[in-house]
Amino acid sequence: MALSLREYRARIRSTESMKKITRAMELIAASRIIKAQQRAQAAAPYARELTRAVSAVATFSNANHPLTKEEEDPKRAAVLVITSDRGLAGAYSSSVLKEAERLNERLRSEGKEIDTYITGRKGEAYYRFRQRPIVQSWTGFSDQPSYDVAAEIGRTLIESFVKDPGEEGDVDEVHIVYTRFRSMLTQEPTSLRLLPLEVVEGEEKPAADEILPLYEFEPSAEAVLDALLPQYVQSRIFYALLQAAASELAARQKAMKSATDNADELIKKYTRVANQARQAGITQEISEIVGGVNALADAQAEAQ
Repeated sequence: MALSLREYRARIRSTESMKKITRAMELIAASRIIKAQQRAQAAAPYARELTRAVSAVATFSNANHPLTKEEEDPKRAAVLVITSDRGLAGAYSSSVLKEAERLNERLRSEGKEIDTYITGRKGEAYYRFRQRPIVQSWTGFSDQPSYDVAAEIGRTLIESFVKDPGEEGDVDEVHIVYTRFRSMLTQEPTSLRLLPLEVVEGEEKPAADEILPLYEFEPSAEAVLDALLPQYVQSRIFYALLQAAASELAARQKAMKSATDNADELIKKYTRVANQARQAGITQEISEIVGGVNALADAQAEAQ
Protein backbone atom coordinates (compact mmCIF):
# COMPACT_ATOMS: atom_id res chain seq x y z
CA MET A 1 0.00 0.00 0.00
CA ALA A 2 2.87 2.39 0.78
CA LEU A 3 4.29 1.91 -2.74
CA SER A 4 0.87 2.50 -4.31
CA LEU A 5 0.43 5.64 -2.24
CA ARG A 6 3.79 6.99 -3.43
CA GLU A 7 2.78 6.32 -7.03
CA TYR A 8 -0.46 8.25 -6.64
CA ARG A 9 1.33 11.17 -5.01
CA ALA A 10 3.82 11.23 -7.91
CA ARG A 11 0.92 11.27 -10.39
CA ILE A 12 -0.70 14.13 -8.49
CA ARG A 13 2.53 16.17 -8.64
CA SER A 14 3.03 15.52 -12.36
CA THR A 15 -0.62 16.40 -13.11
CA GLU A 16 -0.29 19.62 -11.12
CA SER A 17 2.81 20.54 -13.14
CA MET A 18 0.94 19.84 -16.39
CA LYS A 19 -1.99 21.92 -15.16
CA LYS A 20 0.30 24.91 -14.62
CA ILE A 21 1.57 24.60 -18.21
CA THR A 22 -1.88 24.31 -19.79
CA ARG A 23 -3.19 27.18 -17.67
CA ALA A 24 -0.28 29.38 -18.74
CA MET A 25 -0.86 28.50 -22.42
CA GLU A 26 -4.56 29.27 -22.02
CA LEU A 27 -3.78 32.72 -20.63
CA ILE A 28 -1.21 33.43 -23.36
CA ALA A 29 -3.70 32.48 -26.09
CA ALA A 30 -6.40 34.60 -24.43
CA SER A 31 -4.10 37.64 -24.38
CA ARG A 32 -3.00 37.22 -28.01
CA ILE A 33 -6.40 36.53 -29.52
CA ILE A 34 -7.60 40.07 -28.79
CA LYS A 35 -4.75 41.51 -30.85
CA ALA A 36 -5.36 38.95 -33.60
CA GLN A 37 -9.03 39.94 -33.78
CA GLN A 38 -8.10 43.61 -33.92
CA ARG A 39 -5.68 42.97 -36.80
CA ALA A 40 -8.33 41.07 -38.75
CA GLN A 41 -10.89 43.83 -38.14
CA ALA A 42 -8.38 46.53 -39.13
CA ALA A 43 -7.64 44.75 -42.43
CA ALA A 44 -11.33 44.38 -43.32
CA PRO A 45 -11.97 48.01 -44.53
CA TYR A 46 -9.01 47.94 -46.92
CA ALA A 47 -10.06 44.57 -48.33
CA ARG A 48 -13.65 45.80 -48.69
CA GLU A 49 -12.74 49.01 -50.53
CA LEU A 50 -10.27 47.18 -52.75
CA THR A 51 -13.03 44.72 -53.61
CA ARG A 52 -15.33 47.61 -54.53
CA ALA A 53 -12.66 49.09 -56.78
CA VAL A 54 -12.05 45.77 -58.53
CA SER A 55 -15.80 45.32 -58.89
CA ALA A 56 -16.07 48.73 -60.52
CA VAL A 57 -13.35 47.91 -63.04
CA ALA A 58 -14.93 44.55 -63.82
CA THR A 59 -18.41 46.09 -64.11
CA PHE A 60 -17.78 49.34 -65.99
CA SER A 61 -15.07 48.25 -68.39
CA ASN A 62 -14.63 45.55 -71.01
CA ALA A 63 -10.96 45.05 -70.26
CA ASN A 64 -9.56 41.55 -70.46
CA HIS A 65 -6.85 40.47 -68.02
CA PRO A 66 -4.90 37.22 -67.53
CA LEU A 67 -6.14 36.94 -63.93
CA THR A 68 -9.78 37.05 -65.07
CA LYS A 69 -9.41 34.68 -68.00
CA GLU A 70 -11.10 31.34 -67.44
CA GLU A 71 -9.96 28.29 -69.39
CA GLU A 72 -12.63 26.34 -71.24
CA ASP A 73 -11.26 22.99 -70.02
CA PRO A 74 -9.13 23.49 -66.89
CA LYS A 75 -6.73 20.63 -66.24
CA ARG A 76 -4.72 21.66 -63.17
CA ALA A 77 -5.55 23.55 -59.97
CA ALA A 78 -3.36 24.98 -57.22
CA VAL A 79 -4.63 24.61 -53.64
CA LEU A 80 -3.21 26.75 -50.82
CA VAL A 81 -3.89 25.14 -47.41
CA ILE A 82 -3.43 27.38 -44.35
CA THR A 83 -2.59 25.41 -41.17
CA SER A 84 -0.75 26.14 -37.92
CA ASP A 85 2.91 25.90 -36.99
CA ARG A 86 2.22 24.55 -33.50
CA GLY A 87 -0.09 21.97 -32.01
CA LEU A 88 -2.12 21.95 -28.79
CA ALA A 89 -5.01 23.66 -30.59
CA GLY A 90 -7.56 20.87 -30.55
CA ALA A 91 -8.98 19.95 -33.95
CA TYR A 92 -7.93 23.22 -35.63
CA SER A 93 -5.41 21.83 -38.12
CA SER A 94 -7.21 18.53 -38.68
CA SER A 95 -10.45 20.37 -39.54
CA VAL A 96 -8.84 22.54 -42.21
CA LEU A 97 -6.97 19.51 -43.59
CA LYS A 98 -10.26 17.60 -43.87
CA GLU A 99 -11.76 20.54 -45.74
CA ALA A 100 -8.74 20.48 -48.08
CA GLU A 101 -9.26 16.75 -48.66
CA ARG A 102 -12.92 17.37 -49.57
CA LEU A 103 -11.88 20.11 -52.00
CA ASN A 104 -9.22 17.85 -53.55
CA GLU A 105 -11.75 15.07 -54.05
CA ARG A 106 -14.15 17.47 -55.76
CA LEU A 107 -11.42 18.82 -58.05
CA ARG A 108 -10.24 15.31 -58.96
CA SER A 109 -13.81 14.31 -59.75
CA GLU A 110 -13.81 17.19 -62.25
CA GLY A 111 -10.73 15.72 -63.91
CA LYS A 112 -8.21 18.23 -62.53
CA GLU A 113 -4.72 17.56 -61.22
CA ILE A 114 -3.70 19.32 -58.01
CA ASP A 115 -0.61 21.31 -57.02
CA THR A 116 -0.49 21.72 -53.23
CA TYR A 117 0.88 24.79 -51.46
CA ILE A 118 1.10 24.76 -47.67
CA THR A 119 1.47 27.29 -44.87
CA GLY A 120 2.20 25.94 -41.38
CA ARG A 121 4.33 23.05 -40.12
CA LYS A 122 1.30 20.92 -39.26
CA GLY A 123 0.06 20.83 -42.83
CA GLU A 124 3.58 20.29 -44.15
CA ALA A 125 4.12 17.34 -41.78
CA TYR A 126 0.71 15.89 -42.73
CA TYR A 127 1.53 15.80 -46.44
CA ARG A 128 5.14 14.72 -46.08
CA PHE A 129 4.23 11.85 -43.73
CA ARG A 130 1.82 10.56 -46.39
CA GLN A 131 4.47 11.14 -49.09
CA ARG A 132 2.30 13.56 -51.02
CA PRO A 133 4.07 16.15 -53.18
CA ILE A 134 4.19 19.78 -52.07
CA VAL A 135 5.10 22.46 -54.59
CA GLN A 136 6.07 25.03 -51.94
CA SER A 137 5.53 25.66 -48.23
CA TRP A 138 5.85 28.61 -45.86
CA THR A 139 6.24 28.21 -42.08
CA GLY A 140 6.99 30.14 -38.90
CA PHE A 141 4.29 32.84 -38.88
CA SER A 142 0.90 31.16 -38.35
CA ASP A 143 -0.02 33.06 -35.16
CA GLN A 144 1.36 36.44 -36.35
CA PRO A 145 1.22 36.65 -40.16
CA SER A 146 2.65 39.65 -42.00
CA TYR A 147 1.62 41.24 -45.28
CA ASP A 148 5.08 40.57 -46.73
CA VAL A 149 4.49 36.83 -46.41
CA ALA A 150 1.02 37.15 -47.95
CA ALA A 151 2.50 39.16 -50.83
CA GLU A 152 5.14 36.49 -51.43
CA ILE A 153 2.51 33.74 -51.46
CA GLY A 154 0.31 35.80 -53.77
CA ARG A 155 3.14 36.44 -56.23
CA THR A 156 4.02 32.73 -56.29
CA LEU A 157 0.43 31.70 -57.03
CA ILE A 158 -0.07 34.43 -59.63
CA GLU A 159 3.14 33.43 -61.42
CA SER A 160 1.88 29.84 -61.64
CA PHE A 161 -1.50 31.01 -62.91
CA VAL A 162 -0.23 33.31 -65.70
CA LYS A 163 2.25 30.80 -67.16
CA ASP A 164 1.63 29.70 -70.69
CA PRO A 165 -0.46 26.52 -71.10
CA GLY A 166 1.74 23.43 -71.07
CA GLU A 167 4.60 25.18 -69.30
CA GLU A 168 5.94 23.49 -66.15
CA GLY A 169 4.04 24.67 -63.07
CA ASP A 170 1.14 26.11 -65.06
CA VAL A 171 -2.25 26.01 -63.29
CA ASP A 172 -5.71 26.97 -64.50
CA GLU A 173 -7.29 27.64 -61.09
CA VAL A 174 -6.15 28.76 -57.65
CA HIS A 175 -8.05 27.78 -54.51
CA ILE A 176 -7.45 28.62 -50.86
CA VAL A 177 -8.48 26.64 -47.77
CA TYR A 178 -8.43 28.38 -44.38
CA THR A 179 -10.37 28.69 -41.13
CA ARG A 180 -12.83 31.57 -40.90
CA PHE A 181 -13.14 33.16 -37.44
CA ARG A 182 -16.80 33.46 -36.52
CA SER A 183 -16.59 33.80 -32.73
CA MET A 184 -14.60 32.54 -29.78
CA LEU A 185 -16.62 29.33 -29.88
CA THR A 186 -17.01 28.88 -33.63
CA GLN A 187 -14.27 28.60 -36.26
CA GLU A 188 -15.36 27.42 -39.70
CA PRO A 189 -13.06 25.70 -42.24
CA THR A 190 -13.68 27.44 -45.58
CA SER A 191 -12.55 26.99 -49.17
CA LEU A 192 -12.86 29.52 -51.99
CA ARG A 193 -11.53 30.08 -55.49
CA LEU A 194 -9.14 32.98 -55.91
CA LEU A 195 -8.30 32.67 -59.59
CA PRO A 196 -9.72 33.07 -62.17
CA LEU A 197 -10.89 36.06 -60.27
CA GLU A 198 -14.21 35.79 -58.48
CA VAL A 199 -15.10 39.16 -57.02
CA VAL A 200 -16.74 38.74 -53.63
CA GLU A 201 -18.58 41.76 -52.33
CA GLY A 202 -18.93 40.45 -48.80
CA GLU A 203 -21.61 38.96 -46.60
CA GLU A 204 -23.82 42.06 -46.59
CA LYS A 205 -25.59 42.83 -49.86
CA PRO A 206 -25.79 46.48 -50.96
CA ALA A 207 -29.07 48.26 -50.44
CA ALA A 208 -31.47 48.50 -53.36
CA ASP A 209 -31.24 52.29 -53.44
CA GLU A 210 -27.45 52.40 -53.03
CA ILE A 211 -25.73 54.57 -55.63
CA LEU A 212 -22.54 53.03 -56.94
CA PRO A 213 -19.59 55.43 -57.23
CA LEU A 214 -18.47 56.54 -60.66
CA TYR A 215 -14.90 55.72 -61.66
CA GLU A 216 -12.60 57.10 -64.30
CA PHE A 217 -9.72 54.84 -65.20
CA GLU A 218 -6.36 56.49 -65.86
CA PRO A 219 -4.37 55.76 -67.91
CA SER A 220 -6.64 52.82 -68.89
CA ALA A 221 -8.78 50.09 -67.40
CA GLU A 222 -6.12 47.52 -68.34
CA ALA A 223 -3.44 49.43 -66.41
CA VAL A 224 -5.75 49.72 -63.41
CA LEU A 225 -6.37 45.98 -63.51
CA ASP A 226 -2.63 45.34 -63.72
CA ALA A 227 -2.18 47.32 -60.50
CA LEU A 228 -5.30 46.27 -58.60
CA LEU A 229 -5.70 42.55 -59.26
CA PRO A 230 -2.38 41.41 -57.73
CA GLN A 231 -3.06 43.59 -54.70
CA TYR A 232 -6.57 42.13 -54.50
CA VAL A 233 -5.28 38.55 -54.49
CA GLN A 234 -2.59 39.37 -51.92
CA SER A 235 -5.05 41.17 -49.66
CA ARG A 236 -7.43 38.20 -49.78
CA ILE A 237 -4.59 35.87 -48.81
CA PHE A 238 -3.50 38.21 -46.01
CA TYR A 239 -7.05 38.47 -44.68
CA ALA A 240 -7.33 34.66 -44.75
CA LEU A 241 -4.06 34.40 -42.81
CA LEU A 242 -5.35 36.85 -40.19
CA GLN A 243 -8.63 34.94 -39.89
CA ALA A 244 -6.70 31.69 -39.51
CA ALA A 245 -4.43 33.20 -36.84
CA ALA A 246 -7.41 34.34 -34.76
CA SER A 247 -9.06 30.93 -35.21
CA GLU A 248 -5.88 29.12 -34.16
CA LEU A 249 -5.56 31.15 -30.95
CA ALA A 250 -9.25 30.67 -30.12
CA ALA A 251 -8.97 26.92 -30.68
CA ARG A 252 -5.81 26.76 -28.55
CA GLN A 253 -7.45 28.70 -25.71
CA LYS A 254 -10.43 26.36 -25.78
CA ALA A 255 -8.23 23.25 -25.91
CA MET A 256 -6.00 24.43 -23.06
CA LYS A 257 -9.01 25.30 -20.91
CA SER A 258 -10.37 21.81 -21.49
CA ALA A 259 -6.96 20.34 -20.61
CA THR A 260 -6.81 22.41 -17.42
CA ASP A 261 -10.29 21.26 -16.40
CA ASN A 262 -9.33 17.65 -17.09
CA ALA A 263 -6.20 18.08 -14.97
CA ASP A 264 -8.38 19.33 -12.10
CA GLU A 265 -10.56 16.25 -12.40
CA LEU A 266 -7.53 13.95 -12.47
CA ILE A 267 -6.05 15.61 -9.39
CA LYS A 268 -9.33 15.15 -7.51
CA LYS A 269 -9.52 11.51 -8.63
CA TYR A 270 -5.93 10.71 -7.69
CA THR A 271 -6.32 12.52 -4.35
CA ARG A 272 -9.43 10.52 -3.54
CA VAL A 273 -7.80 7.21 -4.51
CA ALA A 274 -4.62 8.14 -2.61
CA ASN A 275 -6.67 8.91 0.50
CA GLN A 276 -8.44 5.57 0.14
CA ALA A 277 -5.09 3.79 -0.23
CA ARG A 278 -3.72 5.65 2.80
CA GLN A 279 -6.79 4.80 4.84
CA ALA A 280 -6.56 1.16 3.79
CA GLY A 281 -2.91 1.07 4.80
CA ILE A 282 -3.68 2.59 8.19
CA THR A 283 -6.55 0.14 8.69
CA GLN A 284 -4.31 -2.80 7.81
CA GLU A 285 -1.60 -1.59 10.20
CA ILE A 286 -4.15 -1.21 13.01
CA SER A 287 -5.49 -4.67 12.26
CA GLU A 288 -1.99 -6.11 12.41
CA ILE A 289 -1.27 -4.35 15.71
CA VAL A 290 -4.55 -5.50 17.23
CA GLY A 291 -3.95 -9.03 15.97
CA GLY A 292 -0.45 -9.01 17.46
CA VAL A 293 -1.71 -7.74 20.82
CA ASN A 294 -4.42 -10.42 20.92
CA ALA A 295 -1.91 -13.12 20.04
CA LEU A 296 0.43 -11.91 22.74
CA ALA A 297 -2.40 -11.85 25.29
CA ASP A 298 -3.43 -15.37 24.33
CA ALA A 299 0.15 -16.58 24.65
CA GLN A 300 0.48 -15.04 28.11
CA ALA A 301 -2.83 -16.58 29.23
CA GLU A 302 -1.69 -20.03 28.08
CA ALA A 303 1.65 -19.59 29.91
CA GLN A 304 -0.13 -18.84 33.16
